Amino acid sequence: MLELILTIVHVVLAVILIAIVLFQSGSQEGLSGSIAGGAETFFGKNKARSMDGILAKGTAVVAVLFIITSLVLFFITK
Repeated sequence: MLELILTIVHVVLAVILIAIVLFQSGSQEGLSGSIAGGAETFFGKNKARSMDGILAKGTAVVAVLFIITSLVLFFITK
């Protein structure tokens, strides 16, 4: 029963991780992105509070939870 619950949680975390990564903006936006990006870096002091900052933190949290569930499932099934 525990294995089934952990497998469901693991699959849900995988889908959430994929969705969070897809929602993040790309790092290469061409020449116009590099010109506008410099201004954003200078004026955007609250980058951690922006949507990209929230998604980056969410990615880290969900990735750690995904790794933990992977390890727990590995040791339970072994």
